[in-house]
Amino acid sequence: MNKIILNTGLWSAMICLISFIVWIISFTGIAIRSPLFFWTNIEDYIVYINSNSQFFQYLAKSFMIIFSLTYMLLAIVFYEFTIAERKILAKIGIVFSIMFALVSSIHYFVQISSVRFAISENEYSGLEHFLQSNPTSFLSSVNMLGWTLFLGLSTLFMYSGLIPKSGTKGMRLGLLINAVSCIFGGIGYLFQIDLLTFVFMNLGVGLAFFIITISSIRFINALKRKNK
Repeated sequence: MNKIILNTGLWSAMICLISFIVWIISFTGIAIRSPLFFWTNIEDYIVYINSNSQFFQYLAKSFMIIFSLTYMLLAIVFYEFTIAERKILAKIGIVFSIMFALVSSIHYFVQISSVRFAISENEYSGLEHFLQSNPTSFLSSVNMLGWTLFLGLSTLFMYSGLIPKSGTKGMRLGLLINAVSCIFGGIGYLFQIDLLTFVFMNLGVGLAFFIITISSIRFINALKRKNK
């Protein structure tokens, strides 16, 4: 197989994995350094962020942009591992990965740019509609659309596109776990069942992508050894 394809897949999987590790470190840092925040209103939010360091917040959001883009690249590489009759399924998976990357990147970039700029300049009018911390904000809903529907459908079609064989078992398992997690996470979000959303969108998706990325790294390294 083409070395460019294998190297792209290997680096994409590694960066996806690193991004999730950084997210976990950031999540832990936020929990240790800041009190738990529950959304009430914009005034309480401003007091909270002015009283607590936002370093880990911005670090996590920045790496989620990197994650969404590298997952899109990984999905394109997965397409190269499919057989002819299943390539249409992988193509559909790529389309949804692009939609996920676009929506997610826009959301997180707005958080680390426009939202940060507005807060630093004390311009709070209408800001609550763009805050990730506000679970009912417009942009939070758009982000959840990406993480639940688009990412879920992408991994579901990629799962269907990859043929079951020894080298792809781990990848397919991770893709299936993620698809199921996104479905239940979306249900939890729509019906405001916070525990369901938290478990599936954090633990479920996190577990799925650890399996996907580690299995992808092992599979691609095995292909590279064969090509030598």
